[in-house]
Amino acid sequence: MTVTAAVEAPERPAHRDPNVLRWLGAYTASMIGDSIYFMALAWAAARTGSASGTGLVLAVGSIPRALLMLGGGVLADRFGPRRVVIGSDAARALLVLGLAATLALTAPTVGVLVGVALLFGTVDALFLPAVGALPPRISAPGQLARIQGLRALAARGSSIIGAPMGGVAVATGGPSLALAAAGVLFALSLPLLLRLRIRPLPEPETTGEASAAGRTPNGTVPAPPAADKAPSAWHDLVGGLRYIRRHALLGPLMLVIALSELGFVGPLNLGLILLSEQRGWGAAGMGWIVAGFSGGAAGAALLLAVRGRVPRAGLVMCLTAFVGATGIAALAQVPSVALAAAIAAFVGLTAGLAGALCGALVQTSADPAYLGRVTSVSTFFTYALIPLSYPVTGAAIALWGTGPVYAVSAAVCGTGGVLGLALTALRRAELPR
Repeated sequence: MTVTAAVEAPERPAHRDPNVLRWLGAYTASMIGDSIYFMALAWAAARTGSASGTGLVLAVGSIPRALLMLGGGVLADRFGPRRVVIGSDAARALLVLGLAATLALTAPTVGVLVGVALLFGTVDALFLPAVGALPPRISAPGQLARIQGLRALAARGSSIIGAPMGGVAVATGGPSLALAAAGVLFALSLPLLLRLRIRPLPEPETTGEASAAGRTPNGTVPAPPAADKAPSAWHDLVGGLRYIRRHALLGPLMLVIALSELGFVGPLNLGLILLSEQRGWGAAGMGWIVAGFSGGAAGAALLLAVRGRVPRAGLVMCLTAFVGATGIAALAQVPSVALAAAIAAFVGLTAGLAGALCGALVQTSADPAYLGRVTSVSTFFTYALIPLSYPVTGAAIALWGTGPVYAVSAAVCGTGGVLGLALTALRRAELPR
């Protein structure tokens, strides 16, 4: 495999940059493959005839993500995010294609599916931090907000495309055909990833007064100088967490991400199912609400992808996070599906804009040498820790009903926005021009 040359071309808009579009195409193929894989795995688990086994298969993949996500960030920083993404996508393709062949020859068993789910979750723990750390290595800092918008659009589009594709594949040829389609999509991302041109890491600022104070002029902690002996992976992990904690902007951003996700995911996933059942809206009504949210989130992503930069990004992010939280509380109080869908669109618009701006601020604030570890921490809250909140949300709704639980969740989300507004460094944060 040939090593591609570093990118030194003049800055161009991300949506016209072939390098960014290669990354976006690979990311989209992987996300569609993800959607198909999870649908096929659910159907294969259901065909085992064991309800408890089905639940185990669907839940077990989050365990390695929770345990190994931070380690995945260490690997991305040590070996480069491009290498880790290529290796993990290749591993996912082989794993899923192997399961497809197995199911084509034999009936699915809970043991086999649990094993595959654990392995897939392990590889995902490496893939997710690395793919999030790639944008600053493939484009200029001034394009990172636009790339976050493009990424959000790709994620929304992948969900819309992947679910019907998976359903058609399962209906036509069973879970084995759907898994084969997912494996092919993972494999299709590899040629695009191999052609990515990677920017070299900039030299850390370690001279003058900034070095003496332990920080660079923009408030960041400089990367440590190279040592004769390579530090251990544990040393790298602890160093990354210490870097985030001491950083004037990244520490507060991680708190905002954690609070926003904790208050958002339960009501907008499990809670929405229970709310629709209680109100008699049924699956069709829930579908309209989800469509409203997706439309609002897609609108926010499109706005950022086209505009490219939002002035006073930190202030806008905090305000939209706070305002969007009021919509979460309102969802449990409205009497009709139409009004609930309109509120969901508002929540999607505000939360989508806040999330994209938060991601852009993380990527433009972090020293590239730490970006894999920084991304792994922010991703940890979304993909690893938050699914554990589902049982708590379900139990709370069973005890107190949807209204109080949605109100508390909105308060948690709103606290993230208020915290950001109270911290000067975050409130005044700007994206590069």
